[in-house]
Amino acid sequence: MNIKSLAKDTAIYGLSSIVGRFLNYLLVPVYTYRIAASSGGYGIVTNLYAYTALLMALLTFGMETTMFRFSNKDGEDPRRVYGTSLKMVGAVALLFVVVVLALVRPVAGAMGYADHPEYIGCMAVIVGLDAFQAIMFSKLRLDRRPLKFMALKFAFIIPNILLNLGIFLVLPLLFGSHPGLEAAYQHYNGGVGFIFFANLACTALVTLGFIPELRGLGVRFDWALARRMLSYTWPLLLLSLVGILNQVADKILFPYLMPGDEGRVQLGIYGACVKIAMIVALLTQAFRYAYEPIVFSGSRSKDSPETLADGMKYFVIFALLAFLAVMVYMPLLRHFIQPAYWEGLGVVPIVMAAEVFMGVFFNLSFWYKLTDQTWWGAVISAIGAAVMIAVNVIFVPRIGYWACAWGGFAGYGTAMILSWLIGRNRFAVPYEGRVILRFVLLAAVIFVLLSLPGWMGGSLTPWVQMAGGTVLLAGYAALAWKEIRRARN
Repeated sequence: MNIKSLAKDTAIYGLSSIVGRFLNYLLVPVYTYRIAASSGGYGIVTNLYAYTALLMALLTFGMETTMFRFSNKDGEDPRRVYGTSLKMVGAVALLFVVVVLALVRPVAGAMGYADHPEYIGCMAVIVGLDAFQAIMFSKLRLDRRPLKFMALKFAFIIPNILLNLGIFLVLPLLFGSHPGLEAAYQHYNGGVGFIFFANLACTALVTLGFIPELRGLGVRFDWALARRMLSYTWPLLLLSLVGILNQVADKILFPYLMPGDEGRVQLGIYGACVKIAMIVALLTQAFRYAYEPIVFSGSRSKDSPETLADGMKYFVIFALLAFLAVMVYMPLLRHFIQPAYWEGLGVVPIVMAAEVFMGVFFNLSFWYKLTDQTWWGAVISAIGAAVMIAVNVIFVPRIGYWACAWGGFAGYGTAMILSWLIGRNRFAVPYEGRVILRFVLLAAVIFVLLSLPGWMGGSLTPWVQMAGGTVLLAGYAALAWKEIRRARN
């Protein structure tokens, strides 16, 4: 595998994903300091964005991966594959938006937002545009154009940040001279509704940057190709749905399992703390953006299994490094959210471990994608989702948001183990199990040391804790670098 190419693309995609998300994370303290934990307002944000994530999986129906696969198949025209994919996703997204807008009041009432159907209509348009744009973003990845990918991601991120800063920092200064503005602000749950309106404006703006890619709509729709693609992608749709359910079902189900104001308050606390844990998820996403096109483009090569083995090893090493970095600098990172939300910080390592499991599962998933047995992914993910949902349904009424964290851990852990057990006899990959296990054990030892009562329990000052943790983190990083050099030689 071309490690330099993978590292370069991962760095660029990471700049748009990790740095971009980090900039968005700067809004978390704005939200949590401006939206009181006791109001449950941040619970509304957490809940509705969970729905949009699920709907994105439904409206793209696995077509991103399918486009990669068919664009690299012998006998297929990549231009026609792209145009057919874009038209299918665009048509489904448009139909979804029209239906939701036509039935917006009953839909809003069923979701618990009868007083604000405009939230639901706004989010429907956002997710429809996002689904359409997802195919064009995938086209940029397929063409190995990470710079434009990054530019368009920032074309959303920067205006969105500026608008949110204006909503929560500037608008309140005008209330004295504009009473009507204050009334509107309070009507939309203390500015919460304005978050969705800003998102819609910025999402629409990004579409203008895709004018060259929109030419794909001019390519003749190939019905025979569409049938072949749909045959390949329907298991991926199930895979995407149950996969995203593992990420958001807890946030969707929570208001039903713990109804009322207390449920929204707890969901807001959990949603804020999970933002800190998402650093590992961002690494996984950046790695995936760069790694997936490389694997599919080399799928006909005899070196493909070695590519998968290398990818797994490097992912685990760097995901655990990110995990440890968050734990080491938690005394600093926790200030990204208001102290009133800190009671939920205990879930952070559990959620990060679940994200590592999810990343390993993603790496393992290529055995059924490259052998066109994608239905296995749907079955495995469905079992994982069922485990996660069961944990939530049984334990949320008893232990609140802690059940959400442990549900994700159990669900992703189950999917990861099943994928490895089933796939090892169907697509042999020479994973370096001893190397991976060595880094897992090393990370576990460091985590235990960081968790000792004398260390994290308050007997050491935060700066001493972070200094000692940095030494341990540097030791892990040194061993990781040594392994990389060994592999390159």
